[in-house]
Amino acid sequence: MGKEKIATYFQQIQANDQNLFVPYIVAGDGKDGVENLPERIKFLQDCGAAAIELGIPFSDPVADGPTIQRGGLRSLKSGTTLKKVLDVLVAGKETRDIPIVLMTYINPVFVFGIDAFAAECERVGVDGIIIPDLPLEEEDLVAAALKRHSIAFIRLAALTSTPDRLKEIASRSEGFLYAVAVKGTTGVRASHEDNISTYLGTLKQHSHVPVLAGFGVSNPEQAHELSSHCDGVIVGSKIVDLLHEGNDAEVRTLIEKSVTKKSSLA
Repeated sequence: MGKEKIATYFQQIQANDQNLFVPYIVAGDGKDGVENLPERIKFLQDCGAAAIELGIPFSDPVADGPTIQRGGLRSLKSGTTLKKVLDVLVAGKETRDIPIVLMTYINPVFVFGIDAFAAECERVGVDGIIIPDLPLEEEDLVAAALKRHSIAFIRLAALTSTPDRLKEIASRSEGFLYAVAVKGTTGVRASHEDNISTYLGTLKQHSHVPVLAGFGVSNPEQAHELSSHCDGVIVGSKIVDLLHEGNDAEVRTLIEKSVTKKSSLA
């Protein structure tokens, strides 16, 4: 489980000469709230996703742009809690192949209890954790508990970080390295920073796990461009919008076209 499951699943996709694509969804957003999670996970797996990133809704989502904030508010209104998400995930643990990664802020983890949270994640089949508001200097608060329960601790790298800091983050990351591809919060962007290729190349040089670029990715063209410098992409706001609109067909098209390498489309 955990980092080993992520590595195995990613390797299977890359062995088929495909880019990695991780969709982000807000847990509990949509019809039936958290009860729709198993259906959505299966749908995204069938579309070709490499893992599912489940966002736990939070009242103060500092890393999230307007689209994901709205999804979080809809989810909170439907009564979603961290415990409810974990309770739903355990039901499909034995039959679920695709890795599950939780994105949560540190406050809900503290409220749950760090050791209890890590143990529960292992029990229900969560494979990785992303905590965007936990800096490198404070990650010892959770790192040992996650390690004890074989949960991959996925770190985020920022464009504004120094080369030494990027090297340190890359060397520590487990499962995959989340390369934030914009300066700012999540959301659809028309383009990415001019130095993005250098930034992703630096991370690839120092990372022993796949590097995935996220934030601001909304179409296959952007996915292909970023994937040419790393291993794939994470797409959140566009996926959240399309699912909210009930546009499953476009979600499938976005994923299928993004995972297919440019050379195969020619």
